[in-house]
Amino acid sequence: MKQPIIGYHKDEEDHWVAQLACGHNQHVRHTPPWVNRPWVTTVEGRDSMLGFELDCRKCEEGAPPDDRP
Repeated sequence: MKQPIIGYHKDEEDHWVAQLACGHNQHVRHTPPWVNRPWVTTVEGRDSMLGFELDCRKCEEGAPPDDRP
């Protein structure tokens, strides 16, 4: 299920996590060559992706909302 990004925070390992409108969190790592998301590395890049919809597997599984910092 597609859900828009509404914000970001970093996890305990200093990786970026997208906060989705549904209440779930999803890592948005830039770890080439496996995952290529250079937009994650800058404030401007992250801001440009606000509203972008990511597939939320937690919604599909019916998971409760995640805790957020």
